[in-house]
Order: sequence, then structure tokens, then C-alpha cells
Amino acid sequence: MSPFLLLSVLIGYFLLLITISWIATRKNANNASFFTANRQSSWYLVAFGMIGASVSGISFVSVPGMVQTSQFTYLQMVLGFFVGYLLIAYVLLPLYYRLRLTSIYEFLHQRYGKATYKTGALFFVVAKLVGAASKLYVAILVLQQFLFSQWHVPFYAVVALFVFLIWIYTHRGGIRVLVLTDCIQTLVLLVALVLILKEVYCQLNIAPSVLCEKLLTSTESRVFVFDDWHTSQNFFKQFFSGIFVVVVMTGLDQDMMQKNLTCRSLKEAQRNMLSYGSMFLPVNFLFLVLGFLLLMFAAEYKIALPATGDEILPFVVSSHIGGVSLVLFLLGMVAASFSSADSALTSITTTVFVDLLGIKDIENEGYARKRNWIHIAICVLFFFVVLAFDVIKNKSVLDLIYTIVGYLYGPLLGLYSFALCCNRKVYDRAVPFLALFSPLLCYGLKSLSQSYYSYSFGYELLMINGLITFVGLLIFSKKK
Repeated sequence: MSPFLLLSVLIGYFLLLITISWIATRKNANNASFFTANRQSSWYLVAFGMIGASVSGISFVSVPGMVQTSQFTYLQMVLGFFVGYLLIAYVLLPLYYRLRLTSIYEFLHQRYGKATYKTGALFFVVAKLVGAASKLYVAILVLQQFLFSQWHVPFYAVVALFVFLIWIYTHRGGIRVLVLTDCIQTLVLLVALVLILKEVYCQLNIAPSVLCEKLLTSTESRVFVFDDWHTSQNFFKQFFSGIFVVVVMTGLDQDMMQKNLTCRSLKEAQRNMLSYGSMFLPVNFLFLVLGFLLLMFAAEYKIALPATGDEILPFVVSSHIGGVSLVLFLLGMVAASFSSADSALTSITTTVFVDLLGIKDIENEGYARKRNWIHIAICVLFFFVVLAFDVIKNKSVLDLIYTIVGYLYGPLLGLYSFALCCNRKVYDRAVPFLALFSPLLCYGLKSLSQSYYSYSFGYELLMINGLITFVGLLIFSKKK
């Protein structure tokens, strides 16, 4: 495949995003539209666009690669995801809409106090910055391997270029533009996934009935694990972890909630959340089927696959299929990764502006210049974090992100759970210390369990982290 053709496709794609941004912001682009889109977004556009922002480019490489080591057991977690979306739709969204929040962490200020408020916002900034940077790193690494390395373009220059492109189409319109560009990026992601599936299936030259039979009978398509409590693939660990992962990564995440809060009403936001949540099972099932087909393809043509699951799809597409599939793979990776990165940069800018700097008057155009400088500073910081990930090359990035979620979002889970369940006054100044103590204790528990009991904590670490924070809040609180 000609590198010039790949580059032309990418240039055309970014020109499309920039054009959409220009059309959306040529009229009525203001400070309020950057943060809330003036609360006029159509729920179905938000729902469709959020699929791409949530799936990310990492799903393109990690989820198909999971089949090699953990079969289809990831679907256990995805089943838990939907229960989490129900909790967000009927517990958290009514709270956020009733308070008419710009940043969801303003709730912590009202419920606890300033120290808790700043702590929650800061934990989100760190977690989102690291998580989004790791996702973008994967996409840029793939592009570097297949495209830019042929022209000897250094990795840091590619990172700088793509962060700059994200800034171009987000700096004026913010969340208002992202609602539209996310829809385009989700469409590109899904079309790429379906066409790659079709291409690999055609290469195998088998009947649909044969494929269905293999999916039903093969050990590689196993979904449920009930008999092994030590493995991280146990159903109960995965299912309940899925519930809480969604609650924290969507319901307690300014990035995802900022889009929901642009809907016209609570009912539309709930409709958006349920529609978007129901799409996760079929989309992830298709990713796993793709992984299954890749293993069949390797067995059929006696191909030695890479040991790391994240490398399987790029390896097969580039070395043994190529052509249109390679273009689709790169375009899908870029679409998914940039859908995640651009909204992360916008939400972090919002959190720094509203929560950490305390600027509540978002309709004041006098603050637009300060907002622009904050956005630029976040982009520069994002650039350096992506570069830092260049040293991480031997671990599943999806697993890394869920590990980060377990440690950094756990205190947020405890804070919100306590606020919704307990009518007690918390000693606000103790909360920052609790929020730091809880992840450290979880890390110690994980290390001890592996060393002395051969028990491996999986994603359930998030629940334990939240529980420790909850108990700590009970200790450092009193009756109102």
C-alpha cells in the first residue's frame, strides 16, 4: 500500500473534521457554547457520537487480541456495563440536571466542601490525562509504524502534529463541535470495523453456518467463567467490575457527562444514555468475532502470531491481508482515538477552568481568552504525557487503562456513593488524605495477595478502592 495514499486519506479525514468545526462555529461561537453547547444538542447525535469516544482506538487492537488469552470473557464485563448505564440514567443524571451543573464536580463542593471539591477535580484531571494520552499513543504508534517511519519522521513530531490538529478543530467550538465530529468519527469507526470483518471472513472462504458452528462450539469463544475464583476472568468479578467501571468512567467522568449535559432536557439525556449503553454489547461482540476470525486465519495459513494480543490485528492486516483493510484499520484507529482525545482535552479544560480556577461565569466573554490559554496549556501537557507512554510497549493498554481507573477513580466512587447514601457531615480537610490513602492501600493489598495467597486482583480493585474511601468517610464524619 502506497504511503502517499494513506497520507492522502488521513489529510482528507482531518480536512473534513476542520470543515465541520468551521461550519459549526462561524456563528454564535461563544464561551458558553464551548462548555455546554448552550444545552441544545440533539440526544441521538450525542448518543451516536459517544460510542466512538468510549470505544477508542485501543478497542481496535486490544479487544480482538483478548480472544487469544481470555476468549470472549470480556463480554461478562460488557453485560455489567449496561447495568452501570441504568444507574447513571436514573441516579446520577437526575442529580446533575437538577443542579444545572457545568462541571459534575461542583456537586462535591455543595455536598462536602472546597478541599473535597478540588481533590475530586484533580483526580479526574490526572486520570483522564493519562487514560486519553495512552489511547492516543496507541494510534500514533501504529501510524508511525505503517506510515511516518518510512519518511523518517520522529515520533515526537508526529505527536505534536496530531495534538495541534486536535487543537485546531476544538479550540473555538469545544463541546459544541465535538457532538458533531464525534458522530463522523463513530461512523468511520463502525464502517471500518464491519468492512475489516468482511475482508477477513472472505479470506477464510467458509460458509456462514460453519462460522456459527465454530463460534458456538470452540473453546476460544467461551464467554462465562464461574468455576475459578482466582482468575480475573471470573464472571462475578467481571460483571460487577463492569458496573462500577461504567459508573466511574462515564457517570463520574466530566468528559462523558459534559456531552450528556448538553441535551435539552433530563428525559433526552436519559434516552441518550440508554441508547448509547445498549450499543456496547453488539459493538464489542463484533470486535471479539474479529479476533476469533484472526485466530482462524492464522491457523488456516499457519501464521505465527505475536505473543502480545495488542499486536495481532496490526500484524495480520499489514503483513497478510493489506490493501483496503490496512487503510480501513488505520482510519478506524485514528477516528476512535481522536474521538477520545479531543473530548478529553475539552473536558480537562472545563475542569481546570471551572473547578480548579473557580471561574463559574461561563457566559462571560471576558474569560474566553483565559479559556483559550488553558486549552493550549492542556494540549502541551498532553503532548508530553503521550511521549512518556513511549516506554510502555509490552502490556495491554486496555488493561493499563482499567488499572488506572481502579486506582484514581476509586476515591471518586467512594465520594459520590457516600454523598448519595449517607446524610452525614464529613470533615472536609481529611478527604484529600483519604483519597491518597485508599489507592496506596489497594496497591499494598494487591501486592500481598499475589505474593502470599496467589490471588490476582482484577478490575474489582475499583470496588475495593471505593469501599475503603467510603469507610474512611464514615470514620471522619458525624451526624448532621
